[in-house]
Amino acid sequence: MNDDTSPMLLRRRLRTELRTARLKNNLTQDQVAKAMEWSLSKMNRIEQAKSSISANDLKALLPLYGITDEGQTEELLALARASRQTPWWRGRYSEVASEVFLQLIDYESAASYISQFETAFVPGILQTEEYATAVLQVFYDENSSPERIAALVELRAKRRELLTSENAPQFSFIIDESVVHRLVGSPSVTSRQFIHLIDVAGLPNVTIQVVPFTASVYPGMTGPLKIVEFEDSPDESIVFLESPRGDFISDAREETQSYRETFRRIREKSLSPSDSISLLHKSASEIA
Repeated sequence: MNDDTSPMLLRRRLRTELRTARLKNNLTQDQVAKAMEWSLSKMNRIEQAKSSISANDLKALLPLYGITDEGQTEELLALARASRQTPWWRGRYSEVASEVFLQLIDYESAASYISQFETAFVPGILQTEEYATAVLQVFYDENSSPERIAALVELRAKRRELLTSENAPQFSFIIDESVVHRLVGSPSVTSRQFIHLIDVAGLPNVTIQVVPFTASVYPGMTGPLKIVEFEDSPDESIVFLESPRGDFISDAREETQSYRETFRRIREKSLSPSDSISLLHKSASEIA
């Protein structure tokens, strides 16, 4: 098992195995919860991969599912133990980043497709260190130490590794044209940021598009959004939203479907990927 495999992804693999076994034995969640003396809420969280399952609980559960083979049991136990490990982003970064943001990274680490729309800045995962520093220095209050800002910049830099990781998700980024003309930090910082976007757009799993000013008013202008989708359960998408009152994550099906439709409509208003890259080239040259 790869040490870099995310605990969230491992939880999703394990829950798929357990859910398949439960259904094979014609057991309902309620029946299993009662047999295990669990709350139904705990059962739901395990099958939704929102909670891990302890090795002891798993040992008690497997016979109920008719799984007694020693090899299969050890394989599932190893999966359960690995899924409970602390990922790198929940190490030192738990002291500087919000819990909602860390949850977002959990989901991203297990994603198959990520769609993101930004109205004011380059998406965080695409930001260079100097661009990120310029943004964070403005949006974190004056009580934030330089060490905290540096740690958050480092976190953004490490998140970029997801773009080129093994089995990396497909990424679709859309930015408003205002992002392409906004000076952040300095002309040279902004120009290098746009050159970086052009380089990243060359990756086979990344698409970057720009909504031009000529699109006039369009859906989604009220704020940024990110949709994270999973290959193993397309109906379990989540949406991450930012607001002045704080960021939040929703997995409500109607809400995620609504934002998927919003993203589709934004994309219809966007320039093609090639025209978007041409605009980035032009802006990088003019701003420098």
